[in-house]
Amino acid sequence: MPDGTSTFTCKGKTILHYMGTSTFSEYTVVADISVAKIDPLAPLDKVCLLGCGISTGYGAAVNTAKVEPGSVCAVFGLGGVGLAVIMGCKVAGASRIIGVDIHKDKFARAKEFGATECINPQDFSKPIQEVLTEMTDGGVDYSFECIGNVKVMRAALEACHKGWGVSVVVGVAASGEEIATRPFQLVTGRTWKGTAFGGWRSEEVPSAGGGHLKLCPDLFRPKGPQPLDDSVSTSKKDAFVVLLYK
Repeated sequence: MPDGTSTFTCKGKTILHYMGTSTFSEYTVVADISVAKIDPLAPLDKVCLLGCGISTGYGAAVNTAKVEPGSVCAVFGLGGVGLAVIMGCKVAGASRIIGVDIHKDKFARAKEFGATECINPQDFSKPIQEVLTEMTDGGVDYSFECIGNVKVMRAALEACHKGWGVSVVVGVAASGEEIATRPFQLVTGRTWKGTAFGGWRSEEVPSAGGGHLKLCPDLFRPKGPQPLDDSVSTSKKDAFVVLLYK
């Protein structure tokens, strides 16, 4: 819990809330900042995506970076979070959205969500930040790292245009990892930022996106039977989204 306590015990021993929510529990206790009431008629297989990744990615673009109309953006990592960033950039009016991923099979879906072009770093003999700088006449206006790889975080920053480029770290790196770059990259006017839950407050989540979000649960549902599905009920009088946010 935010105050460092736990409401859970097992055989007399205190156990902790995973990410402050413990959403795999049949019953849970969360802080008020970690829950948002939604329309009881809302389809849970779609709105559940607002609990973490989709809200985080979309908010990274519209709240944290505050992407401006006509800007050029690069999104590193085209998983669910990266696709949400692309949606945010598109809604904000970006004129060019470049998807970056080593898996080309993700490119078609990224373009469905708003990417104008996609590139694979493995297709080039030079660092991807150099490639993007050449493609965009000096660098992108906004970049987003949606992987959790500290080397890619550096590449995303260095792909930004000097003087005004903004790079947002969205992906969560492994424990103990550290990021690095030359001070020159920041002294020349680039900004390095992080985002927590896309900058949303819990009460804003039910209206996040203003109808622009494209929620596709098939992107995130593993193949094969999922035992947890049997424990989910849509017949509750009131419905809530529990937010994966500390």
